[in-house]
Amino acid sequence: MEKLKDKIKQLAEKNHWDIVQIRRHIHQHPELSNQEFETSQYVSAILTKFGIEHQTGIFKTGIVGQIKGKNPDKKVTALRADLDALPIHEKNDVEYKSKNEGVMHACGHDVHTSSLLGAARILNEIREHFEGTIKLIFQPAEEKIPGGAKFMIEEGVLENPRVSSIIGQHVFPEMEAGKVGFKTGKYMASSDEITLTIKGRGGHAAMPNRLVDPVLIASHIVVALQQVVSRNADYTIPTVLSFGEIVAEGTYNVIPDEVKIRGTFRTFDEDWRNKAHENISRMARSMAESMGGECDVFIDRGYPFLVNDDGVTENAFRSAQEYLGSDKVVELELRMTGEDFAYFAQAVPACFYRLGTANETLGLTSNLHTSTFDVDEKALETGAGLMAWLAINELNSI
Repeated sequence: MEKLKDKIKQLAEKNHWDIVQIRRHIHQHPELSNQEFETSQYVSAILTKFGIEHQTGIFKTGIVGQIKGKNPDKKVTALRADLDALPIHEKNDVEYKSKNEGVMHACGHDVHTSSLLGAARILNEIREHFEGTIKLIFQPAEEKIPGGAKFMIEEGVLENPRVSSIIGQHVFPEMEAGKVGFKTGKYMASSDEITLTIKGRGGHAAMPNRLVDPVLIASHIVVALQQVVSRNADYTIPTVLSFGEIVAEGTYNVIPDEVKIRGTFRTFDEDWRNKAHENISRMARSMAESMGGECDVFIDRGYPFLVNDDGVTENAFRSAQEYLGSDKVVELELRMTGEDFAYFAQAVPACFYRLGTANETLGLTSNLHTSTFDVDEKALETGAGLMAWLAINELNSI
């Protein structure tokens, strides 16, 4: 295995610039969730160039490839990357800046996809040196509920042949390039989208006594709902309820008829999740009614919380230490962010880990989902090589 590890490192270094070029092309041509048609065609063309068998059109733009080693039926593991971008206007001044106005790979999916393509190229070249089969899953619509993972699973992406485990990676701008992080057990929260529509009776702001003010009602509801976490949640269950948008289309002297509030609810327990949904609905409606208005509540149930399998993750952690060195591999903390990779983790034993992408010297430290997010492209060498190594070690695990 030592010689194979060295071979993977050599190939990751040799192919690095090619993978950088692939990443830059994808970054320049971002597409929103369920619109990744050109990205899918590009990935398919690269896989064809590499000589890798694959199927397109899974949940419209998804792709599944296969690399068969010796004795391909012995064990099957999968590697996953996501394809879609975000509705963000990029402010980076780089040669590979987004050409699609208002759309940007601000969550690193361009890195995920190019890293997986890099890993695929390596694995295909060394396929005579491992046993089993590796599936390559390129998934659309990670950024939009209900998520592409759910539909790809329903269309049989984990079958024919049946996958026994799956590994995915995600960029991590809080960690320097060259490092990776893992966490066993519960790792990322469930994520639900809340829409509250408060209805009143608008009119002249100088005569509020004649109105039912939905702005005032909305303000009370936002404050009151914080009790869902501060007074109802078990302190042992991490929980977040946040509101990021309040739309009241009045003006200085006009109170509108309606106000919309949008927010998110996140936690790590399904029973509590269901109870919290009931509490939110009941409190919002009763508060509005007590003040003479109405409140329509819509909670769009999003991704489940993500659980990393102990065995797969511990094996990946050890394998990463072997590949990068112990000083480059860290243990991660629980996160309240969400990921639809959680659907894969519900279906088969899984490991979802983090790839460091920061470089303070180069000023590459912007957070995810920001208009200035970018990565140290040296991370692509780590991302591609490590994914290949983790896949082989997972195939070899009992």
